[in-house]
Amino acid sequence: MKRRSIQFILTVSFSLFSVFIITIIGLTLYSQFSSNTKENASRNAQQIIDQVSYNLADYIKSTMDLYHMLHHTISSSEEGMQSDELWKLQSMISSRSDVVSLTLVDLQGSPIALLPNVSLKESLVVADETWFKTAIEKDGYLSISVPHVQNLYSQKYEWVVSLSKTITFMKDGQLEQGVLLLDVNFNRIQELSERVSLGKSGYAYIIEESGGNIVYHPQIEIIYADLKQENVELALKQTYGSFIDQSGPRAKMISIQSISNVGWKVVGISYMDELGLTNADLSIALIKILIALAIILLVVSNLISRQISKPIKKLEVTMRGIERGEFNVAAKSDGPLEIKNLGDRYNIMLGTIRTLMNKIVSEQESKRKYELDALQAQINPHFLYNTLNTVVRMISSKRNEDAVTMITALSKLFRISLSKGESLILISEEIEHVRNYLIIQQMRFKNKFDFQFRIDERALGYISLKLILQPLVENALEYGIEPSVDKGLIEVIVSLNDKDQIEIIVRDNGIGINEQQLKAINAGKYSSSSGSGVGLKNVNERIKLYFGEQYGLLVESELEEGTTIYITFPALIQSSTVKEEDPYAQL
Repeated sequence: MKRRSIQFILTVSFSLFSVFIITIIGLTLYSQFSSNTKENASRNAQQIIDQVSYNLADYIKSTMDLYHMLHHTISSSEEGMQSDELWKLQSMISSRSDVVSLTLVDLQGSPIALLPNVSLKESLVVADETWFKTAIEKDGYLSISVPHVQNLYSQKYEWVVSLSKTITFMKDGQLEQGVLLLDVNFNRIQELSERVSLGKSGYAYIIEESGGNIVYHPQIEIIYADLKQENVELALKQTYGSFIDQSGPRAKMISIQSISNVGWKVVGISYMDELGLTNADLSIALIKILIALAIILLVVSNLISRQISKPIKKLEVTMRGIERGEFNVAAKSDGPLEIKNLGDRYNIMLGTIRTLMNKIVSEQESKRKYELDALQAQINPHFLYNTLNTVVRMISSKRNEDAVTMITALSKLFRISLSKGESLILISEEIEHVRNYLIIQQMRFKNKFDFQFRIDERALGYISLKLILQPLVENALEYGIEPSVDKGLIEVIVSLNDKDQIEIIVRDNGIGINEQQLKAINAGKYSSSSGSGVGLKNVNERIKLYFGEQYGLLVESELEEGTTIYITFPALIQSSTVKEEDPYAQL
């Protein structure tokens, strides 16, 4: 064994040990499974017979309830069997499709009421009928017959069960005695009894508890022809449960349940050779299982031994990836302890390299963000200087209302510009900022232009980069409208599209941009003449840096027609809607 490989040693040892354990478990399972099969078969057969018995009991109870209702209706009627009473009885029995007929006769056998309204057989002597005699003998007690062919009516020969009982009813203003008969179709009882599955050829039948007469049997013709016999005496001795009958050529399991409200018994017949595996079948099945498990164990043990060397090969492949510059692939720390420790040390080294590389990248990105933030923080001093000069002239001219309006707009403009140092603000705040800017410029330029806002209310709750509209509006004023001799118009349109993106359009009707300059702007080659202050370049780069390269600006323009700038970025919700009270809110 010392000269054998680890894979061979593990394979042989694991296979032998596993076969020994499986053999012990197999023998134990054989003994347990054999006894459990009979127990489960007995339990399942009894549950089926119990269910059939419960269903039959429920059906018979509902039929008896209907009979008692009919009996009470007739006996409590003070007018006798008038048309109204007959109509009421007809309505009651019509609710049950299995009701064949309702018959009321006096003690001499003369018919009082027949439903449905058909003729009795001329040769019929009601007083000689079994149901009539039984009702008289059991005065005041309901009698339920065994199934029989109905012979009361002409041209009606149905297989029925009869319910009969004596009754007191009103006739011609006087109380009389009689018998009430209700016939129900036996098909319903037959249907409930047929819904039995006890193996391939098992079945259930019904007998009377008192005399042992067969009420229902699925092979009744064979029974009457004396080609088959049932051990009724053995079934009558038992009241409930299952037992084995080995008196015939095939061993049978007999399951019994009583139907208490009618005096019947449901007997289930299950053949033992159909209930489960025989001992021979079970032995063959276990041998096949052991052979299959032995083959599986040989394959599994071989795979396990191969898994020992697999982590080393994986670590080698990972190291080759480092040679190709794949620093994001870590080694999996699995396998034996030594290999796991080697993989952990390798991952620590790789993590240190990635940390250093990410630090360099982060420093470069931070540097770029600081540059853009510095550009964002710039406010054109000429704009502030010109605005204040305009305010002074307004005060000198005693245009105090206009001065107040301009100072209020200026204070709101600076309040939103500060935004507590935040780079992201609500779109509603960005719109308010550019609106105040346009108010100031409109007053400075003495109504040289008008402005319009078309805002989708759904977009106002999303966030935007701060100060991305003011530079674009400033461009429109300085390079589009101011050189034009006509009165200008600036439109700002904000909407939320079906791709969960914010779309902003800034449009003016100024002098426009020539084709060569427009191509340069859309290609990212901005010049001083294509922007002012923060400028188009700053806005475009800030959007791409914060939201991704697929977002930014698109410029369309036509000389003497105007310029349109399109902005797109994702619709994002502010991470926290709780804000401190703004000290400048009342300015």
